[in-house]
Amino acid sequence: MQFNITNIEDWQTVVDQILPEFHHPILLLKGNLGAGKTTFTQFLLKNLESTDEVNSPTYSIVNEYNTPKGKVFHFDLYRLKNIEEVFDIGIEEYLDNAYLCIIEWPEVYEEELYGLKYHTMSIHNNGESREISFE
Repeated sequence: MQFNITNIEDWQTVVDQILPEFHHPILLLKGNLGAGKTTFTQFLLKNLESTDEVNSPTYSIVNEYNTPKGKVFHFDLYRLKNIEEVFDIGIEEYLDNAYLCIIEWPEVYEEELYGLKYHTMSIHNNGESREISFE
């Protein structure tokens, strides 16, 4: 699926269209700094009926949110330098105990997902709009 959004309200349209397509418990979010990964996550969690405040996990590395369907864990792996650091945060336990895991900057961990089913969303900020692809 492809989207082109020009304002913050367009994120709701993206969520409305991709939420029915979620079939896997892992979502990889790719995009440059400021692309809108956390903004998308805010809209997504609101639509999953979470009442928690959604913030970027840049400094905490992982944030936990409650939804009626179960726990959602939101990771930011940007500052992690290697796979050992990812394992040190206990990512496998989170994956095993979540309704959904959203992973920003997943590149350091992506190889470990081989054989698992997940979705990928790429967000490209080109200045005036954002181009989004979801698979």
